[in-house]
Amino acid sequence: MSSSPIPSALDARTQAFPVLSPAQISRVRALSEVRRVKPGEILFEPGDVSVPFFVLLSGAMEIVQPDLAGERPIAKHGPGEFTGEMTMISGQRCLVLGRVTESGEFLELRGEGLRSLIARDAELSEIFMRAFILRRLELIRRGLGNLILMGSRHSAKTLQLREFLTRNGHPYSYVDLDTDKTSQELLDRFEIKPDEVPVVICSNRGVMRNPSIQKLADCLGLNSRIDESQLRDLIIVGGGPSGLAAAVYAASEGLDVLVIETASPGGQAGSSSKIENYLGFPTGVSGQELAARAMTQAEKFGAQLMVARNVTRLDCARRPYKVVLEDGKALAARAVIIATGAQYNKPRIPNLQRFEGQGVYYGATYMESQLCEQEDVIVVGGGNSAGQAAVFLSQTARKVYMLVRSGQLSDTMSRYLIQRIEQNPAIELRYRTEIVDLEGDTHLERVRCREQTGETSVHDIRHVFIMAGASPRTDWLQGCIALDDKGFILTGRDLDTASETAVRHTATPPQMLETSLAGVFAVGDVRSGNVKRVASAVGEGAIAVHMVHLALAEL
Repeated sequence: MSSSPIPSALDARTQAFPVLSPAQISRVRALSEVRRVKPGEILFEPGDVSVPFFVLLSGAMEIVQPDLAGERPIAKHGPGEFTGEMTMISGQRCLVLGRVTESGEFLELRGEGLRSLIARDAELSEIFMRAFILRRLELIRRGLGNLILMGSRHSAKTLQLREFLTRNGHPYSYVDLDTDKTSQELLDRFEIKPDEVPVVICSNRGVMRNPSIQKLADCLGLNSRIDESQLRDLIIVGGGPSGLAAAVYAASEGLDVLVIETASPGGQAGSSSKIENYLGFPTGVSGQELAARAMTQAEKFGAQLMVARNVTRLDCARRPYKVVLEDGKALAARAVIIATGAQYNKPRIPNLQRFEGQGVYYGATYMESQLCEQEDVIVVGGGNSAGQAAVFLSQTARKVYMLVRSGQLSDTMSRYLIQRIEQNPAIELRYRTEIVDLEGDTHLERVRCREQTGETSVHDIRHVFIMAGASPRTDWLQGCIALDDKGFILTGRDLDTASETAVRHTATPPQMLETSLAGVFAVGDVRSGNVKRVASAVGEGAIAVHMVHLALAEL
């Protein structure tokens, strides 16, 4: 992170809407075409794909966000300024409308030209990327997206959709039906039932009742630019730290890369409130921020991200391999990196599933912390993720009770976190204690705990955060790749090469991160023997790309 002081509002405005110098404009001009524009001409609007990048030589234009009530102003551009935000890099559908207000001449640069310019011109790359990121953050802050989400804090599905949009960095407007009586009356008039909440208005067109994440992603066009028939150099399954690191390095080295993520970039680490022992971030970084930066890097170099898609099977009969999605579509690749990570184990507690999203959570981000402000909460687990969650939640909760099944933390948690927890008066550690029952009506209301002595007690707790143990996501690999007795993927020296050579389709021994299947690699928490740290996951993702190059050279 930069050690420079936090920019003032004026500095932030200057960085988000900089004016290019004549020398900088001339470098853009070399790849652009000059376009004469007239007042009232619309250059792009919400839902458009492959929107050009414009630099104003003369004239003026405005950027607005159409909504149900008309238009909301966002920005105005004059000579020397340029258009665009993060959709220019990701290739996703445009969120805003650009209209000419004063005739003049604009430089028009298509998407591929812009990406080429960013890749080779370090100065313009920094100017454009910083402006695009700051503009996206401003859209998120002001809720200026192409989506309105009407939901309730008591609805698990509302929380799920809000988390998906937030972790994917997509701006949206949220209407809380618990406090906005007018909106609730409107829904009542249209006879929208409680089980049909949340209601989503997408791009001021379609109205969806209780949509799935996949339907929401389709409506927003998050995957609209991806050619599913294309044979790629590399498919990365999983968008956690290891998968994103692999995407950055592979794309920057010229490989054609697609990342497939079930929900949102960041994986399990993406739900961490603050990671304080990651190299280069002395004050810590949230998992969501780290994931967002990594994804921006990967897209900058040309990697593509497919979200809200589940991989159900690996077709490993022959190369190129095919990654099969839940809808039956098969995506082909010359090499595959598996970075599906691990998921928190669900304790065998009665009614657990009933209260998921309605008092039981598997991540502790800003959104969850607002739900339990000034209330008592429970964090289950003794690892770093549980410790980070406890420290973070202690800032807003009245009291945080950490339930740990073992008798100490030193075997599973970093020392700095143990010290912080032990010195925090808002956190109370309870060793050899576990939850045995959950009670409540529509939302969690009470928790029954049992100590080692067998004594049980009931507590009025409405929020429980579970971060205990982890299991690999490898069911879809059965019959293709060798796994250990816990389901984690065996790689390199951990493989019995004599018995696995037949399924490798090659006599070459497996590389360090290569699986029993030639050209298929495993990185991060899903790999047997992996060190469960973000830094090691990132390192494995980077190292795997070198091995991918070697594997591709053998074809």
